[in-house]
Amino acid sequence: MSRFFDTALRPMITAAAASERIKETSQRLGVTKRVVERFVPGETQDDALTAIRESLDRGLSVTIDHLGEDTTDESQATATVSAYLTLLQQMSHIAQPDPGALEVSLKLTALGQTLPRHGRKIAEENAHIICAAARSAGVLVTVDAEDHRTVDERLDIVRSLRREFDDLGTVLQAYLRRTEDDCRDAAASGARIRLCKGAYAEPATVAFTDRTQVDEAYLRCLRILMKGNGYPMVASHDPMMIGAAQELAIECDRPSGSWEHQMLYGIRTDEQLRLAAGGSHVRVYIPYGTEWYGYFVRRLAEKPANLTFFLRALASRRQSVTTAAPA
Repeated sequence: MSRFFDTALRPMITAAAASERIKETSQRLGVTKRVVERFVPGETQDDALTAIRESLDRGLSVTIDHLGEDTTDESQATATVSAYLTLLQQMSHIAQPDPGALEVSLKLTALGQTLPRHGRKIAEENAHIICAAARSAGVLVTVDAEDHRTVDERLDIVRSLRREFDDLGTVLQAYLRRTEDDCRDAAASGARIRLCKGAYAEPATVAFTDRTQVDEAYLRCLRILMKGNGYPMVASHDPMMIGAAQELAIECDRPSGSWEHQMLYGIRTDEQLRLAAGGSHVRVYIPYGTEWYGYFVRRLAEKPANLTFFLRALASRRQSVTTAAPA
């Protein structure tokens, strides 16, 4: 099933993220929204703040993503900045159990990176505004990964911003063939790096597409980061990767405060709590906002269990509609 999913279903599901027709149809289905709530706590800032407090009360750190990407005009980018500034102002009033328990995650395309002519300049200036506000609020910032075409410019922007904000983190995706070299650079620079397997549909010329190859690449990258000078953020729900991270931390003499596990909101919550109770630093990635469709589709594309969950919900809805229909 998993090999068929990787080679046949995953590309089809991921392609749906770019389909406006499928997006509009899905958003009209009430069942879609109910299933989305497993992965996204809500569309409003209040929903995000509630999820933050609940996670902190459970002993988890958080990173918050205001959903949106591929901004098409500068006003959208400005609105995204405003949303983050308002969120950060509210987060500044939340008591942190530990330094660095609060973080926000940014997508540079949501800040204007792909706008014509001056996209890079606009995105970097907007990211700088958010980083400055986050520092004042006592909140960390990590710049999210997007598809492979944005990597060089994103890493260049992050390097530029880290001259002023040295605790700025970013994301590396293990399935990209270039990522081992990027991990070496990041480990030497002392950067905060969230290592994930990868959630975008990428061509085989730039990314590993076989699940075994992706796992092997993840372990190689993880070892580089654990042996380096930076702060590894192990973004995986895979029991093998979780176990490997713990073993590598011991092997590399890393204290518990020098790295962390990261997991997505609504996925393996029991495991998040188990790890935190055992003394591990665990951060939960909490997205919110009206632009939830692309995020939702990528969660479906990541593993068969997520798709099965969605299909069961759809089947349940059809059954209830059939049962309720008049004879």
